[in-house]
Parts: sequence; structure tokens; C-alpha cells
Amino acid sequence: MILEAAMLQVKPGLTSQFEQSFKEASALISSIEGYLGHELQHCLEDDHKYLLLVKWRKLEDHTIGFRESGQYQEWKAMLHHYYSPFPVVEHFTCINLE
Repeated sequence: MILEAAMLQVKPGLTSQFEQSFKEASALISSIEGYLGHELQHCLEDDHKYLLLVKWRKLEDHTIGFRESGQYQEWKAMLHHYYSPFPVVEHFTCINLE
């Protein structure tokens, strides 16, 4: 499993609209092969900051399967105009500590 993480900084005054758009856009990402789940966390210290966490079966499910899909184009149109600056997206894998 791969964990995608992105810190989202939403433009001032747009948080309510962003949250509504995100709810609608969630159906797009969840329809992609290899998608395992996602969550959006709201920062307590900064009202305009969110953490997006998406679980993928493998890296290519995100980087190719989603990013090269029509759903991504819709996701982009619905959400990308809310961000300033544009977020850095990183991928993580779990370390077995046993």
C-alpha cells in the first residue's frame, strides 16, 4: 500500500466552498482502479490548511491511473484553483518495525 500525502493551503475566504467542492470531487478519485481510501484533515492551528491522505494499492495507480485519467481532469478543474501555493504531493510506504 502507498500513502499519498499533500498539504493543501486554501486561499483565504474559500474554505467552505473548497470543502463542498472536495466532497463532490471525492467520487472522482474513488472510482479509480487501485484506490483504497482517502481522508481530508483540517488543521487546528491554521484555518486555511488541510492534509489530504490517499491510500493506493501501488504508486502507479496514482501517478498513471489517476493522473492520466479523465477523472483527474475533472478533479483538477474542481479543486486546483483553491490552492495557493500549489501543494507538493509525496508518496510514502510503511516501514515494518517488527
